[in-house]
Amino acid sequence: MKALVLSGGSGTRLRPITHTLAKQLVPVGNKPVLFHGLEAIAAAGVTETGIVVGDTRAQIQAAVGDGSRFGLEVSYLWQREPLGLAHAVKIARDFLGDDDFVMYLGDNVVFDGITDFVERFRERRPAAQIMLAQVDDPRQFGVAEVSADGRVTGLQEKPRRPRSDLAVVGVYLFSSAIHKAVAEVEPSARGELEITDAVQWLIDHDLRAEAAVMTGCWKDTGNVPDMLEVNRLVLRSLEPSSAGVVRDSEINGQVVVEPGARVTGSVVVGPAVIGSGATVTNSRIGPYTSIAEDCSIADSWIRDSIVMPRASITGVRPLESSLIGQDVEITRTPEPPSAHRLVLGDRSRVQIAS
Repeated sequence: MKALVLSGGSGTRLRPITHTLAKQLVPVGNKPVLFHGLEAIAAAGVTETGIVVGDTRAQIQAAVGDGSRFGLEVSYLWQREPLGLAHAVKIARDFLGDDDFVMYLGDNVVFDGITDFVERFRERRPAAQIMLAQVDDPRQFGVAEVSADGRVTGLQEKPRRPRSDLAVVGVYLFSSAIHKAVAEVEPSARGELEITDAVQWLIDHDLRAEAAVMTGCWKDTGNVPDMLEVNRLVLRSLEPSSAGVVRDSEINGQVVVEPGARVTGSVVVGPAVIGSGATVTNSRIGPYTSIAEDCSIADSWIRDSIVMPRASITGVRPLESSLIGQDVEITRTPEPPSAHRLVLGDRSRVQIAS
C-alpha cells in the first residue's frame, strides 16, 4: 500500500497568511499541520508516499525533505493547477501503479490517527473505503448516504439540501479500480474532477464502496477559526515539560517550554507551548497559545492564538484569537488600550493601541 498526500491548493480562506506560506505548513502546537498527517501515515505502516504539490512545492519540499524524519520514503508529484481531488489521483497514476493507496488531504488532522481505518481496508478489500464524520452543517462538505450494511450508496459534493449528516473526512482508501473511475468522470460545475463523482462511478458500476464512520475528532484547517480550534486540541494532548530556562515565572497546567526558550517574569497558563529560542518577558501567555521558535514576546498578554516563527510582539494587552505570521512585528502606540484581534501575513509591520 502507498500513500498519496495532497498539499497543493492556494489556501484562499487563510489569506493573508497563505500569500507567503503553504497552508499545510501553518503550525498547530508548534508543528505544521502537514506533519500530523505524515506521522499518522507512518504509524499506520505505510511508507511509500507521494506528495502532490503546486505553487508552494519548494516550501513543502524544504520542510519534509525525503521523508526519512517521519519514517517515510517521499516522492513529489507536480500539479500545475488544483483541478480537484480526482485530478490529483490522475496525475499520480504512474507513482501509484496498481497498488492500493490511502489518500490524505494535507490540511486535515485526524486526532486518533488512521491505523484502524487502514487495517479495516486491508481486511475487507472494497474498491473504496470512505471515512465519514457526523457534522452539524454538512452543506460545506462532500456528503454520503450509507445503507444499513455499511455501503456508501450515494455521494453529493457540498449539496444545498444534504441527504444525510455524514461528511466525507479528508482520508480515503482505494484499490486500483479508482483509476478507471477517475478516467471516466467529467469536470463538475466548478471545473474540477471531483473524487465524490469518481466514487459514485464505482457505486454505479457495482463496485463496493464502504463507509467508516469515525467517532474521534477530525478537523479541516481551511480557515482561521478551525486552525485555532485544531491548535487548542493539539495543545490539550501535550505532555508538560520544561527544557528551557524559566526564571521568576509561574507555570500552570499543560505547558511545554522547549529547549533554548527563556521565560522571565511571566505567567504561562496551559495548555501552551513556548518554542525553542523564544523569549517571553514580563508577559502572560495562554491558555491555548502556541509561541513558535525564535519569537520575542515582551510586556504582552496573548491567549488562544498561534504565533509563528520569529514574530516580535511588544506591549500588546490583550491579544486573542489571532493567527500571527512569520517575522511579524507588533508594537504599541500611546493610544488608550483596547482588545485586538489580528490575522497578519508574514513580514507585516503593525502599530496598535495598547
